[in-house]
Amino acid sequence: MQVILGTKIGMTQIIGKDGVVTPVTIVKAGPATVTQIKTVETDGYNAVQLGFGKGKNLSKSVSGHSKKAGENINPKVLKEFRFENVPEVKLGDEITVEAFSLGDKVSVTGISKGKGYAGTVKRWNFNESRNTHGFKGNIRRVGSIGSMYPQKVFKGKKMPGRMGHDQVTVKNLVVAYIDKENNLIGLKGAVPGPKKGIITIEGKE
Repeated sequence: MQVILGTKIGMTQIIGKDGVVTPVTIVKAGPATVTQIKTVETDGYNAVQLGFGKGKNLSKSVSGHSKKAGENINPKVLKEFRFENVPEVKLGDEITVEAFSLGDKVSVTGISKGKGYAGTVKRWNFNESRNTHGFKGNIRRVGSIGSMYPQKVFKGKKMPGRMGHDQVTVKNLVVAYIDKENNLIGLKGAVPGPKKGIITIEGKE
């Protein structure tokens, strides 16, 4: 089962035997514990729930739920993954980076960095207005947002607003580095989210 949770550490470079420098993102992946197994017969679909990290001040419902997989399991994050067929795992099993191999292609999901409130030039790459005579310097304003008919602003209009902090998935990243002793995995390229952000890595089995 090539699925694991981790936290983003940062980017670095690795040098191959042929001297080629590869930029990689290092993720501390796992160990993740199987906290629940769902099947079509009991839940209507096949899925495996993984717990990752050490949580603090967990609610009684989450604490009681995770204890079914082991007494000392207090996950900071719980995430469910659907499968066509139930993998051969059982409650309490640990998923580590050993499930992956060098050269595997994976999909990585994370929450992108939040940029706060942004205007249309930054958020949607709009052009600035003319900075010529009589324009009073308002070159980054939105401009006209309506129409003559119907007299309304259409839903989905690109406007200023919150930018970033969205769930982003990057596909076909290649596993370029694995450290089984320290539970580290290196992915060729960039991974969404800030340092210490929660990352989901899914293989193409």
